[in-house]
Amino acid sequence: MNTAITRQQALELLKKYNKEPFHLLHGLTVEGVMRWYAGAMGFGSEEEFWGIAGLLHDVDFEQFPEEHCKKAPELLSEIGAEEELVHAICSHGYGICSEVEPEHMMEKIMFAADELTGLIGAAARMRPSKSVMDLEVSSLKKKFKDKKFAAGCSREVIASGAEKLGWTLDELFEKTILAMRSCEEKVNREMEE
Repeated sequence: MNTAITRQQALELLKKYNKEPFHLLHGLTVEGVMRWYAGAMGFGSEEEFWGIAGLLHDVDFEQFPEEHCKKAPELLSEIGAEEELVHAICSHGYGICSEVEPEHMMEKIMFAADELTGLIGAAARMRPSKSVMDLEVSSLKKKFKDKKFAAGCSREVIASGAEKLGWTLDELFEKTILAMRSCEEKVNREMEE
C-alpha cells in the first residue's frame, strides 16, 4: 500500500480540522507509532502510508465527534485520499463508531495501538521524567488494571486489538512502548514549532 498524499498535505488537513494541542499531539504520536510498526513488522516500504493513516486517523474527531469515522471520508476527499487510506482510517473505530472492519495488518495495529498510545502517554506524564523512555511494561500493566486511571482509554478496545493481532497484552504493550520511544523526541519538537 502506498499513498500519493504527501505528509505536508496530511498535516495541513489535520491542522485545518484540529486546533486542540492534545489532538495534534495524538495524531503525531500515532503517526510515529505506525511508522515504527511498519518497519518492525516488515512493511518498511509502506511506512509513509502507515504514518499518514496514523496522522489522519482522528481527522474528524475534534469538530465532528458525533460523526467520528463517518465524516472522515468527506474530509479526506479534500486531499484526494485513496480508498485504501479511507478504509484504514475508518477501520480504527470498528465496533465503536464504524462498521468498517480492520483487515490489513496495518489496520489491526492502528486499532490496537490508538487507544493504547493514550494510556501510555498518560502513564508517562505521571513519571518524574514525564517521558516514555523509562516506562516499563510492568508499570503500564498496573495502570491498565486501574480502571480509574486514564478512564477514557478503553481497556476493552486495547484487549480486543491485541486479540485481533494474535498477540498477548504484554506483547502489544512492549511493542507500543518501543514505538512511542522511537518518536517521542520528534513529536515533542514538532509540537513546539
